Formats: sequence, structure tokens, C-alpha cells
Amino acid sequence: MLCPSHKEASSPRMRVIRVGTRKSQLARIQTDSVVATLKTLYPGLRFEIIAMSTTGDKILDTALSKIGEKSLFTKELEHALEKNEVDLVVHSLKDLPTVLPPGFTVGAICKRENPCDAVVFHPKFVGKTLATLPERSVVGTSSLRRAAQLQRKFPHLEFKSIRGNLNTRLRKLDEQQEFSAIILAVAGLQRMGWHNRVGQILHPEECMYAVGQGALGVEVRAKDQDILDLVGVLHDPETLLRCIAERAFLKHLEGGCSVPVAVHTAMKDGQLYMTGGVWSLDGSDTMQETMQASIQVPAQHEDGPEDDPQLVGITARNIPRGPQLAAENLGISLANLLLNKGAKNILDVARQLNDAH
Repeated sequence: MLCPSHKEASSPRMRVIRVGTRKSQLARIQTDSVVATLKTLYPGLRFEIIAMSTTGDKILDTALSKIGEKSLFTKELEHALEKNEVDLVVHSLKDLPTVLPPGFTVGAICKRENPCDAVVFHPKFVGKTLATLPERSVVGTSSLRRAAQLQRKFPHLEFKSIRGNLNTRLRKLDEQQEFSAIILAVAGLQRMGWHNRVGQILHPEECMYAVGQGALGVEVRAKDQDILDLVGVLHDPETLLRCIAERAFLKHLEGGCSVPVAVHTAMKDGQLYMTGGVWSLDGSDTMQETMQASIQVPAQHEDGPEDDPQLVGITARNIPRGPQLAAENLGISLANLLLNKGAKNILDVARQLNDAH
């Protein structure tokens, strides 16, 4: 077990937990926040952060949806996990595919920050909104999901791909005259301390968010019980259930970066409400539905005897199983409702068009 006694804690042979992360400033901030929490919980352990570049960080001249690789920001980190070079990896949950490679699992989902998208304006358009930007203004986003929804809502604007980490994108916005605004996740801007750049928050009725957006996931080796126990206390029960439902929805639709799929979930009075939608690439065709399920947010409890506890790539042995299954079922049911109404056709066409461009 990883909880060392006081005597062990002061000895020089203290256990070192190695934490993998991407090199970007945002990834480091996110990892540092998780490690700070773990240090508070386990004062007798040492944590070492190991930063590395991933495929997604290196390929900057191609839209994410075109690269066709599901684990763009995770592959190199998983390789390090597999080789025992690191013990856990902190990710933005939205970067983690709904099916992880064999031998890996998400051992913790931390409390979610605001999952919505934000508009950051070029300095000359500060005080505007998307609705009041001049005709044919160019808005930068690397996401098909954002572009499809916003094109439908704001037909007077043009949407163009913009890649790079947050610092790079903001520099492109401010220093070049190409973009009037860019769309970024609120959570990332807040974690970077850039609250003052948020010119407009897009609420779900304007732009639903990506599956898992705003939440951090901690990926570990699926059979490393010590590390699973260590990180399991980080699970935020409400965030966990919402993200299980969202990931189950996406998995059942067979969505990914190459098609516009978006969600909105909320937990209220023992009900989990979920809206999910699919769009054509230009946003002209869309299908959205809402469902709900009775789910009480559980308290954490001691481990249950689960043989294969993973649901949509997540292991949460210290959260009761019933609510997790109910959340997964809600996501699958909502996906089936959309598929029965013809969503597969919209997604297939979007996929084909994206591949062709």
C-alpha cells in the first residue's frame, strides 16, 4: 500500500511517483495542480514530473480532424507508461479516446471546470460578440464541432482552422491580421490565468461542448493496483458520472475528431440530464435530442470486488457501480435515439467530406 508511515516518510528512500505530461504550458499547469493535490493527500511520497512532446504537438500544419489518429496527444505518454518510465499521466479528458489501448485505464477524473467554449477577440474587436463582428470576419478554431455549430448560428462569419498550443494561437490572433477572433475552451484560459481575454462565453444553447471538456483525466496502467488506489481518491463523483455518460454517447455514435459531435450534461435533484447533437460539417444539417435518468450522486466508498471495472476506459472502484452503469446507459440510449432518427447518415457524410478535403 502507498500510504507510508511517518518513519518511512522521513527516510531518504521515499517512494518516487513519476508523472508524465505534455510539454505545453497548459499541460504543465494542469499536471502541477493534480500533483499538488496528491502531495497534500500523500505527504510521505515524492512526485517527479516528466514532460514529453506528442505527435499532436509536433504536427502543427494540419487540422486535427485530418490527421486521422485517435491518440494524437496520448500515444507517446502511453508508451512511457507501458515501459514503466512513468506511473501516471495527466491529460485533458477530451484528448483521451473512448477506447484506450489494452493495459491502460483512466484511474481518476478530477472535478470539472467550466466546460463551455469562449471567444477571444483580436484587440481591435474587444467589446464585440460573434453576432456583432463585421460581415466575413474570420474566426479561428481547430475543432469541427465548434465550426459546424457556429457556422449555423452565425452565417455572416467565416471559420478557418488554427493550430498550436494556447500561447501560439493567441500570438497568431494578436500579431497577425488574419483572425478577428478565435474559439478556445474556457477551462484552459482560466487555468492559464487569462480570464481577462475571455470576450464572450458560448453557452450550450449557442455551442455545445466536447465530450469530457473541462475535466482532467489521470491515466494509469490498468493492473497497477497501488497507483489505482493512489489516484482513485481524486475522482469527483458528479464529474465522473457526467463524463461516463458523455463518453458512452460518443463511443456508441463512433464519433471522434473527424465528425462534429457535442454534448451538454447537468446533474440536478437526482437527475442526470443529457443533450447530445451531431452536425454536418457546414452546420446546415443537425440532429439533437435530450434525455434524463434518475441517478443519485454517490459518496465514495471502499473498493468493491469488480473483475473488469472499466466503463468507457474509466476505472472507479471507490464509486458505487450502479450509478456508473446508469450513466453509461443514458449515453448509449441517447446515441441510439439519434441513430434511429438518421444521425448515422449525417456523421457518415461529414466523415467522407472531411476525408476528401
